[in-house]
Amino acid sequence: MTVTIAQTTDIATCRALRRVVFIEEQGVSEADEIDDRDGEAIHLLASVAGRPVGTARLLREGATGKIGRVCVLAEARGTGLGAALIRAGIETFRAMPGVAKVKLGAQVHALGFYEKLGFAAVGQVYDDAGIAHRDMVLAL
Repeated sequence: MTVTIAQTTDIATCRALRRVVFIEEQGVSEADEIDDRDGEAIHLLASVAGRPVGTARLLREGATGKIGRVCVLAEARGTGLGAALIRAGIETFRAMPGVAKVKLGAQVHALGFYEKLGFAAVGQVYDDAGIAHRDMVLAL
């Protein structure tokens, strides 16, 4: 399996992947999924044999890098692709001067996944688009 993860300007492909996972599979409303921040973000696109199968969106907020909109198509789950996307996001922020930590909002069922990647849960569980989430942070 040839996997590539790279920064992309192809926001349409990233949104198409997010539509499948968040809107169609998880029932997130289009209004909650699509916001006005895609234009300011760094987008990572994961492909297998040249076919897009996952994405993540990176936003910088001062000294904090935020990883969000992480999704992997069902056919590519369980392959390590999600972890590779998160690691690529961490390394992107690590290379930016002045970024001290990485933050993300994890779906509660995925807390263990992010803990294995070095993140620690902070704060309380909250609702995001009808799905229970908890913030997690990783110091760089």
